[in-house]
Amino acid sequence: MLFYPATLPLSSRTVVFTAGVIRRHRVRIGSPWRKLNPSEQALLVLAYLRKGETFADLAAGFGIGTATAWRYVTLRREALFVRVEVRDLRLRPVAAGR
Repeated sequence: MLFYPATLPLSSRTVVFTAGVIRRHRVRIGSPWRKLNPSEQALLVLAYLRKGETFADLAAGFGIGTATAWRYVTLRREALFVRVEVRDLRLRPVAAGR
């Protein structure tokens, strides 16, 4: 598989805020150690929401399995949506089925 570097037009404040939400959520649910730290999980979720990357592409880029990428995005996205309205993050929705 070939990889390419990509940039996301995100402020560091957005990533720090998202990582904080993830960190607090992990503490609240008593989450064990994870391969990706909260900052990396935040970047993974934001890349999915902002760019609509496939789980396979995200998994390859972050060195995790496809199922793990799906789980991180699904669980962390729910934690974010409980905390913040999507319009406040100014993220566009991704196409259904991804």
